[in-house]
Amino acid sequence: MLDILVKGGTLPDGSVQDIAITGDRIVEIAPQITAEAAEVIDATGDLVSPPFVDPHFHMDATLSYGTPRVNASGTLLEGIDLWGELRDLATVEEMVERGLKYCDWAVSMGLLAIRSHVDTTPNHLNTVTAMLELRDKVKGYLDLQLVAFPQDGLYRAPNGRENLLRALDMGVDVVGGIPHFERTMADGAASLTDLCQIAADRGLMVDIHCDETDDPLSRHIETLAYETTRLGLQGRVAGSHLTSMHSMDNYYVSKLLPLMAEAEISAIPNPLINIVLQGRHDTFPKRRGLTRVKEMQAMGIRVGWGQDCVLDPWYSLGTADMLDVAFMGLHVAQMTHPDEMARCFTMVTETNAQILGLQDYGLKVGAQASLVVLDAGSPTEALRLRAPRLAVISKGRIVARGARGDAQLDLPGRPDVVARRMDV
Repeated sequence: MLDILVKGGTLPDGSVQDIAITGDRIVEIAPQITAEAAEVIDATGDLVSPPFVDPHFHMDATLSYGTPRVNASGTLLEGIDLWGELRDLATVEEMVERGLKYCDWAVSMGLLAIRSHVDTTPNHLNTVTAMLELRDKVKGYLDLQLVAFPQDGLYRAPNGRENLLRALDMGVDVVGGIPHFERTMADGAASLTDLCQIAADRGLMVDIHCDETDDPLSRHIETLAYETTRLGLQGRVAGSHLTSMHSMDNYYVSKLLPLMAEAEISAIPNPLINIVLQGRHDTFPKRRGLTRVKEMQAMGIRVGWGQDCVLDPWYSLGTADMLDVAFMGLHVAQMTHPDEMARCFTMVTETNAQILGLQDYGLKVGAQASLVVLDAGSPTEALRLRAPRLAVISKGRIVARGARGDAQLDLPGRPDVVARRMDV
């Protein structure tokens, strides 16, 4: 007997399939599966998707909005200053509890894998201790990948390099950095050479907060591409944000994009936070801060949408919904062709899973039995509706259920129930 049978779901490719689950594995996918199951989920007419994945988040700061005070200017730099105070006030227990609450939200939204940057600046490394504890607590149902992130700069912060190495020794998974926050452009470039060498020596992936600025002359992505190729790190490196590219000279970008493609660097724009924090010094025209998503994709560069922040010193909103992220991204990037909208859905599922290097991910026989049933008929409709999650399965277990997005009406001559889906 099967443990779970998902019946009649529409997969992202448009096919209608049953999905059979035994233990923590998908054991069969077919148009009609007749085997008995301990639990049957009727997904007829509903979208069945692999789980959502967030490739860029800050779990140590999440759900701390207003502590020690609100970011009055709304700028990146004030947010960094506020976090600099908070990270010395927050206890390990508090950060774990906030993280657990956010992971509850994530699971309810079908978000089952998150890459979180962990600040390694303070010598006490309470942030690292807390996130390692959190990773262990949620590992049965959510994959939490941790990045050693020297928020105040690898070289700019006292003991910045030493503390990053300590965090990696403690078990953090990925090497991070922030070259544009170093004291000089030269120091920023040198930090990338150092960080990539550390990753190469340890066999780790790299994810850099890269050129998160409106300055078109912030070009550390060029150095990151060079070091990636020099050290043979192709496919293991991501550049997050890359907002300076929205202001760069087009001729220079025509040189830069092939370098990124050659290095097989992934790009992780974070549309919700990028359009809020960037352009704060502009009057009009006001830049919106999103990097060149479609241009990179046209060059074969892997691009995934990230959440970045929820209710913290940098961002005052958020619900752990990656469909919100993709919805905003497709608007700002003007990705409104049907193929582009479908691609935005893929960016928060399969593409992000590739960026994280997730094993056994996806709707295929033998893969880990993690999936989401959505109140939508297609990926594009899921984006339009930010569709309710009807069921979430993680590693072979149903971990969340939700209601449809229908509403009751009381109008003369009109239906009793209204659904915003176009196929019902």
